Amino acid sequence: MNAQNVIYAIIILGLLGLFLGVLLAFADKVFAVDMDPRVVNVLDALPGANCGACGFPGCAGMANAIVAGDAPVNGCAIGGQEVAEKVAEIMGQAAGDVEKQVAVVRCQGDCDKSKNKYEYNGLVDCRLIGDYARGSKGCASGCLGGGTCVSVCEFDAIHVNNGIASVDKEKCVACKKCIDICPKNIIGLMPYKQQTEVKCSTHDPGKVVRTNCSIGCIACGLCEKNCPKDAIHVEDNLASIDYSKCINCGICASKCPTGAIFVEYPERVEKMKEKEKQKKLQAAEEKKAAAKPAEKEKVVAADDNSKVQ
Repeated sequence: MNAQNVIYAIIILGLLGLFLGVLLAFADKVFAVDMDPRVVNVLDALPGANCGACGFPGCAGMANAIVAGDAPVNGCAIGGQEVAEKVAEIMGQAAGDVEKQVAVVRCQGDCDKSKNKYEYNGLVDCRLIGDYARGSKGCASGCLGGGTCVSVCEFDAIHVNNGIASVDKEKCVACKKCIDICPKNIIGLMPYKQQTEVKCSTHDPGKVVRTNCSIGCIACGLCEKNCPKDAIHVEDNLASIDYSKCINCGICASKCPTGAIFVEYPERVEKMKEKEKQKKLQAAEEKKAAAKPAEKEKVVAADDNSKVQ
């Protein structure tokens, strides 16, 4: 190869590169989009999980939305109060209180408590299991146990045990991915501080529920009648809790005949049940004791009548 041709090629490539560089620099100036420096600062303050729980496409989308005024400064579910305060400081706003939310599976019908309509032997995915006859479980609203929710959780916060999914609230960040993918729509959010929950999703009549599951809500209404704060109501055959009113007293759980109301303090509920049992026994004894004098008077009156005759 001629050395002169090589030199010419190098010069031409160099000039072409210079021309393209100048062209790109010019285009960058002409078509430049001014970025608010706060976007970068907000993005740095966000946790960077890109979970989408805020409803925006990743943390960058959230940062742009906050600066544009389309999202609240405390809109990051994962970051919580700490991140909200950092973002609020950048934006010159008040953070407000951020109540931590966690996912909850509203079903307790595991392999021991619920009945199956048939044995499923296909691919283990809730979406596939639910395609045939609304799932293998007798309860059409029951957890299918396929673990599809587990597969999308990036925080190891949800697992399937004995055919039922459950959430580790200490690991859950409320990213909502398990909620979005569940074909039965039985996973929702509740406040982290909430210790009482109706873990059932069926709207079937009580008789049908008893046939399919031993721990389902039968809509008896005992929880509603005994709640001191009017925090739980039965609608469409299913009890639900108003978190703003609930004080986690456990009375509803102690009255529930099937155990459909889950509590994080079972020992306290057992004490309440035992106290109620003792109260009923005492009332029965008092009624029995009160009935004895009346029976004695009847016997005396019968004797007197026989003597008169």
